[in-house]
Amino acid sequence: MKQWMKPTKLEWISFFTVMPLLCILLNHLLFGARQWKDEDVWLYSFPVVYIQGFCSWYLHIVVMHWLRVALPSMNQTALRLSILGLAHLTLISLTYITLFYAYDATNFLDYQLNSAQFYHALYCGFGLTMVATSMWEADYTIKQWKNSLTEKEKLQQLTLQQEFETLKSQVNPHFLFNCFNTLSSLIAEDRKQAEVFLNELSKVYRYLLRNNEDGLSSLQTEIRFIESYYRLLKTRHGEAVELSIETDKKYDHYLLPSLTLQLLVENAVKHNVLSKNKPLVIDIFTTAGNKLVVSNNLQLRTLKVPSNKIGLDNIKTKYELLNQAGFQVLKDQKTFSVVLPLIWNKAADEKMISLELKNI
Repeated sequence: MKQWMKPTKLEWISFFTVMPLLCILLNHLLFGARQWKDEDVWLYSFPVVYIQGFCSWYLHIVVMHWLRVALPSMNQTALRLSILGLAHLTLISLTYITLFYAYDATNFLDYQLNSAQFYHALYCGFGLTMVATSMWEADYTIKQWKNSLTEKEKLQQLTLQQEFETLKSQVNPHFLFNCFNTLSSLIAEDRKQAEVFLNELSKVYRYLLRNNEDGLSSLQTEIRFIESYYRLLKTRHGEAVELSIETDKKYDHYLLPSLTLQLLVENAVKHNVLSKNKPLVIDIFTTAGNKLVVSNNLQLRTLKVPSNKIGLDNIKTKYELLNQAGFQVLKDQKTFSVVLPLIWNKAADEKMISLELKNI
């Protein structure tokens, strides 16, 4: 059976609720007070009316569902409801004509046609059908609206995911471009140091590829990576760059966009003067309110380094796509700081609580 031929749960409930009452009403119109005195009305007429009512109800449902398939657009609603109203009127008329005139023609239980009662039944039947149809249509409209919202949310999620993937794909070329520039300089200055740098680079890049597969990483993972990346920087710059990390352990399982710290540290190195006498000092620390701060002393290069501005824009856009507020860039004459909101990792917290309970 096709899906549109199956009544919904609400339609079944409405039938089983209304049909017994409608049977009593029609038998009253057919036989008057006799239905309360003559058991034959209950034994014979009641089942006949009930079965015919079921057939008529099912035809109404099938027509209504078929019209929803044939005319699904919102701009076709008026046409669909107009055809549905006409179909209901036709079906109700045929149903009651068949019932009343068949009873009269066969003299079923000594029934004789009464035109006033027939029209009264017709009006009542059409009114009840319109009430039921309004309820069914309201239920259908609400479901369509919910489905529309769900589809819209899914589309938005797919769009966000695609944008996020685009941002992730920007990171690796950006990282490689800067590293190859550094490697090129080292080859000209110190071949042995260039070889050490290349070995460290291969380790760091493997780590980068592995962790950039996910959109989010835990703070603990990001800290491990930045420590590896710092060893790469030390190979190139020695004591000209210093890194200090002080994060509260309670934030270890909180999340942030993958490779965020690497982008910020890379930008700091790229745009500032580095020397043994005036080292670039980068501080990474957590603060109250689930914040991570990446700060460095400002000693900007005289000549501006060419930049495609991927770093900060990339991170800011990721936070916007994640609908996470709190990303800030703070700058004064001596310090440049970026404030990153840490995202609560519900799954990790529940796992930690579960492990703690097991150990009790």
